[in-house]
Amino acid sequence: MRVLALISCLALAGCARAEPPGAELTPHSVTITAGASVEEPRVTAPHAVTLGSIEDNLPFAPTGERAASIAWRTWIYTDVGRERTRYGYLRAGAVVDVRGPPIRNDGCEGGWYRVNPRGFVCLGLGATLELTNPVAIASAKRAIRGDRLPYSYALSADPAPLLYFRLPTAKEMRESEQTDVAGRGAIIKEKLKNLGIESLFAGGEPPPFLAGGAKLKKPHGVKQPLRFAYHAGQASVDSGFAISQTFDWEGRRFGLTTELDIIALDRTKPVVPSSFHGIALGEDEGLPVGFSMPRYAQRYAEHADHHMYPSATLTYRQAVTLTGKKRAGGILEARDGSFVPESAMRVIPARTSFPSFATGDRKWVDVSIKEQSLVAYLGQRPVYVTLVSTGRDGLMDPETTNSTVRGTFMIYQKDVSSTMDGDEDRADSFNLHDVPFVQYFHKGYALHGTYWHDEFGHVRSHGCVNLAPADAAWLFEWTDPEVPQSWHGVINKERGTVVYVHP
Repeated sequence: MRVLALISCLALAGCARAEPPGAELTPHSVTITAGASVEEPRVTAPHAVTLGSIEDNLPFAPTGERAASIAWRTWIYTDVGRERTRYGYLRAGAVVDVRGPPIRNDGCEGGWYRVNPRGFVCLGLGATLELTNPVAIASAKRAIRGDRLPYSYALSADPAPLLYFRLPTAKEMRESEQTDVAGRGAIIKEKLKNLGIESLFAGGEPPPFLAGGAKLKKPHGVKQPLRFAYHAGQASVDSGFAISQTFDWEGRRFGLTTELDIIALDRTKPVVPSSFHGIALGEDEGLPVGFSMPRYAQRYAEHADHHMYPSATLTYRQAVTLTGKKRAGGILEARDGSFVPESAMRVIPARTSFPSFATGDRKWVDVSIKEQSLVAYLGQRPVYVTLVSTGRDGLMDPETTNSTVRGTFMIYQKDVSSTMDGDEDRADSFNLHDVPFVQYFHKGYALHGTYWHDEFGHVRSHGCVNLAPADAAWLFEWTDPEVPQSWHGVINKERGTVVYVHP
């Protein structure tokens, strides 16, 4: 697969992300102009600073002035000069405190504003002071961080849903979908009930911004397909959608996607988030940790007669902290005093040696392809352990197969969510919107959450390291660089957490 836009093309490497263009003019045409458009700064400092410089983008106390992102990516820059670089970006709908005075130059006629905790955004196609902008209103629901998935998700069914950009009438739905849609709302409601995820797709009244046949405007930078009278064609059958809100209309339940398309949920397969997760380890705990791989493995207790008797049933992939001691017959001792059969466990052993960077309290992430495991370390102390899914071709050449790249890397970019596209010429192509908690560590390879499968502990991916939703959410907040709460992504090529991938 290929990485699009910001990353150089890489044949068959990792995950491919779709990168829509930024919302600003090219930095190579920037010259700062002096004159009346630049006011004196409303900040105090121990020494004078140049307006628009890196020294001018420090945190500030909010004054009530706010701006809204109206682009898929509203880039946040280090400064406003010719050589400026990116700190990260806001997602459409984010409303943030800003500080003037605005700095206008030929790179940003609308004016550069400072944002917290650092950086500058340009008013124009990417951001606005008009908080009632239609894109800002329609995209107002923010991603949820720290708790499994940031949105509700659905996978395309076959036939795939149409991408409506306004509420269609019942007649329009029948004509455009060439089928009778009556009763489909009841079908999806019953399915959601059976899956136990009614709360994720709750429905209700359509949002006010869709009233009166209002048409949705796309955020700047999102693909703009050809529009017909009330829809923009059909989604691909390999699509995954992030749903920001759901509602009922004309007897059907619809979802509003993060890219501001309206889709009928009965044309999708709503996602049940995986319940699997790893475990955090206390200071007095550590490796080894075992994960129960059979569906119904037994935990045992030793009785006074020194015989082992079943005491509980372990659930699939249940984590058990172990002491490292083993009895005859392959019986492992757990830290709680119980015992488990070694044959039933995927054991993540304690390290006998450490790489040179595992010093002090330095954070690093240890990924084993053979064990399909991930361990987060502070120096030489493990703090979190879980199972993952790496590239489906195991230890083969990642340049020519779907294998995970091996070596020592550093997280250089983090996105709360990011769209990933596979090669359209391949049978296993995909178009997955808002893949959760993405952490790029080498070209197109990333650690990220996964909503389209629940096979953690087995190879599965196109090369990325797939994590269960809860694990991805935890790891995203633990690693560096940190993503400020109002931001959607951050870039830092100097101080990211180390990722060590080995057999």
